[in-house]
Amino acid sequence: MSIPVSIEPWRSNHVGHWLRLALERFDARVLELMARHTAAPLGLANLAARGQVGAAHIHITRHLDIQGSRLTELANRAGMTKQAMTTLVNQCEAWGMVERTGDTNDARAKHIRFTATGLAWLQAYQDAVAQAQDELQQAVGPEVATVIHLGLEAYCGH
Repeated sequence: MSIPVSIEPWRSNHVGHWLRLALERFDARVLELMARHTAAPLGLANLAARGQVGAAHIHITRHLDIQGSRLTELANRAGMTKQAMTTLVNQCEAWGMVERTGDTNDARAKHIRFTATGLAWLQAYQDAVAQAQDELQQAVGPEVATVIHLGLEAYCGH
């Protein structure tokens, strides 16, 4: 069955497509900035520069509470399975970004929290996000950047 060519453009010309591309571009820029950030832990900055820290690792940076979180909470916030988040946490633990401690409320559960290295990474992330946002504003203008921000916030229900 042949699909008319005139129908095809909708597949790559809708807001979901542009949101995905924008997020990929934003995350890539944040990682690029973190790779060169002077306060980023050197080992993590080198991993980012070599492309070994990716958007998936940013989930931990975005979603892990400063006081720490349980693995299941972290996975839920990131929209990932517990198994996928376990893999990320294992990697980040090996890099010295996070550590596991016993959960005081549940002996079976583990509490994941940032190490001092992880907190330095988090600060570099905050700085990189601010710079990437500034670059977006410069690229599209302050009015459009505000409309994008408010529109996405409303769309997400926040």
